[in-house]
Amino acid sequence: MPLTDTAIRSAKPAERAYKLSDEKGLFLSVDPNGSKYWRQKYRFAGKEKLLAHGVYPEVSLKEARERRDAARKLLADGVDPS
Repeated sequence: MPLTDTAIRSAKPAERAYKLSDEKGLFLSVDPNGSKYWRQKYRFAGKEKLLAHGVYPEVSLKEARERRDAARKLLADGVDPS
């Protein structure tokens, strides 16, 4: 199920970092200090990689999804987005 802005705003820090999954490889990493980072997991040349899209709330959910889609387009064209 895709993330909502309400779920993101209500995410509280925990003892350990945890992930809130969106879709198509995009997720929000919530750190113990309360920082929230947009990340995207993908594969290129048979290797799993992680791409950073920014910090929430400076990068909104909509913008993070746009960045994810741009990265997926690059992957489809055979280019590593990182």
